[in-house]
Amino acid sequence: MRKLLFVNYLLLLLIGCSKGESTEIKEMKTYSNKTETAVFAGGCFWCIEAPFESIDGVVSVISGYSGGPEKNPSYREVSSGSTGHVEAVQVEYDPAVVSFSEILDIYWKQFDPTDVGGSFHDRGPQYESVIFYKNELQKKVAEESKERLNRSGIFKNPIATKILPFNSFYPAEEYHQDYYKKNPDHYNSYKKGSGRQDFILGLWGDLGVGEYMSKDKSLLKKELNDLEYKVTQQNGTERAFDNKYWDNHEKGIYVDIVSGEPLFSSKDKFESGTGWPSFVKPIDPRYLNKVVDDSHFMTRVEVRSHFGDSHLGHVFMDGPEPTNLRYCMNSASMRFIPKEKMKEEGYGEYLWLVD
Repeated sequence: MRKLLFVNYLLLLLIGCSKGESTEIKEMKTYSNKTETAVFAGGCFWCIEAPFESIDGVVSVISGYSGGPEKNPSYREVSSGSTGHVEAVQVEYDPAVVSFSEILDIYWKQFDPTDVGGSFHDRGPQYESVIFYKNELQKKVAEESKERLNRSGIFKNPIATKILPFNSFYPAEEYHQDYYKKNPDHYNSYKKGSGRQDFILGLWGDLGVGEYMSKDKSLLKKELNDLEYKVTQQNGTERAFDNKYWDNHEKGIYVDIVSGEPLFSSKDKFESGTGWPSFVKPIDPRYLNKVVDDSHFMTRVEVRSHFGDSHLGHVFMDGPEPTNLRYCMNSASMRFIPKEKMKEEGYGEYLWLVD
């Protein structure tokens, strides 16, 4: 690992964490030639499938049935509650772009994980929440994530979601796939009527839609210093070992300097040896956009803020477990908020991610 990081350090001294101004931007679903899968259940699979569809690095999301012994069950059979299967989704993703840990963070925010015996108004074992792990790393990440959520104080009751070994997954009938696209009126009515939508908004909010946004470049010219403007708006870079946060060890969070959207927690920061602030994962992958960067005669994954559209840096697959990712960020793209000031600046809801 140290040798690999040293090689990357030498390379990055030449090219930085950034890309050239004339680089072609490409939307991306996959980056590497390798994909992995995660299988989750959280009540009605329509509502669990939809949130993952727009995440960069997610290749496909399939609604189906998992957990029971019966082969190729039908919806009618599963919905009877007699097959041992639960409604589930299979998420196929590129681990060089998004990690199992990040996908799991999105999963927890789609249902009530303390609900025993069903999900919202769907009752019965076929609607219980389950994480089906496919290897020991997924099991470890799931168990640690569940325990951390239990300690967070967000929920009054203990997390009831089961963590079980994966045995099989059977795709559901075609009319169930992408249901939120095929039947948006019924989907939205169901999500609202079941209580799921109000629960999610009441507990987690709407990601700050309308609160976090980009700004006109003429305004940013006045608000940002020359380096901050060059990095965020012109895809520039800053010097390694000569920036504000590469060796910052305080507890707190890093937010986009333009929009204020939360990006990274100090809990997920690590010493990469590159001279730029590095993180194993973001606070929420939905605050990031990832695009293909073909500059400098190589192909990399650029990371930009979702609402602010600021250039942040790149993500590389040479980080430590559990994600194996290294988010190499520019200090000039971010503002650090110490733990003791998070609440007064409106970021109190993220305190549990810092400790």
